[in-house]
Amino acid sequence: MKKAIFLLFLFVGIATQAQDKKTTEKPQIVETACGECQFGMKGKSCDLAVRIDGKAYFVDGTTIDEHGDAHAKDGFCNAIRKASVTGKVENGRFKATSFTLLKEK
Repeated sequence: MKKAIFLLFLFVGIATQAQDKKTTEKPQIVETACGECQFGMKGKSCDLAVRIDGKAYFVDGTTIDEHGDAHAKDGFCNAIRKASVTGKVENGRFKATSFTLLKEK
């Protein structure tokens, strides 16, 4: 019986590790802006954030400055934009594996 329980835990552990390393992600269109200026998030300076299903998350994997002047008329501190992203929410932050800012129409 102990051996069966051990094997069950071993199998569950291996399956969980495989899911954690899953890299296939479907791109999704999200709102993006400065978390502090546009989404009212608490922070120390202007930081990139995305809003997914109505909830805002700071972004890891890219920065606000990598996408133009944040303080320009159409910059992240003055406008909410759209982006195509892949990644996952982890520990209350969005871990981006890709981030493509969409052109305004």
